[in-house]
Amino acid sequence: MSQTRVQQKDAYSLILDAIDTGIYRPGDRLVESDLAERFGVSRTPIREALQRLETQSLLARDGRSLIVASLDHNQMSELYAVRTELEGLAARLAARHATEEEIQVLQGMVDEDRKLIDEPQALARANRRFHKQIHLASHNRFLVQQLDLVHRSMALMATTSLAAQGRGEVALGEHAAIVDAISRRDEHAAYKALRDHISVAFVTRLKLDSLKSGD
Repeated sequence: MSQTRVQQKDAYSLILDAIDTGIYRPGDRLVESDLAERFGVSRTPIREALQRLETQSLLARDGRSLIVASLDHNQMSELYAVRTELEGLAARLAARHATEEEIQVLQGMVDEDRKLIDEPQALARANRRFHKQIHLASHNRFLVQQLDLVHRSMALMATTSLAAQGRGEVALGEHAAIVDAISRRDEHAAYKALRDHISVAFVTRLKLDSLKSGD
């Protein structure tokens, strides 16, 4: 692989991670020269990475500038509808295919994440790792690819539903129920537990957005 292709991949991953972790938020303007300086990458791979992110609808045009895209209410509803079904399927397949070691990792994540209840951003990162582990435990590469696309779009939401008061503790209880169903190899219960978990997260996010719009 050429150095240019390595840099292009790195530039894409660096910008995507910066969006995912909230360094760049919806509406923020991305400038080639600034990104090249921040990440220590030449402008050519930065330009190519920006074009790729625009093609994936993670960036949008604002005149001649590129900004981090945002989701309107309908787009968010559509995203959650797809996410609910795909995540539920991942849990169902994980109950069928997960190894005992993968289940142990999931159980350990739930226990460790309880230490982060009062840290919404850290808990949000841990939440992404937890869901990714379930995706991998499904042992279905095509499902994992589709869920990766969905979770990239989730980064376009300015806040995490885990920032709502009391949501962190409730979410971890839901995680525990999901892992319990997977460990019992109860495919239907795992599917339902994860679907319910995403549904509650969506309701919480809608409430947060309604409060923000009322300010």
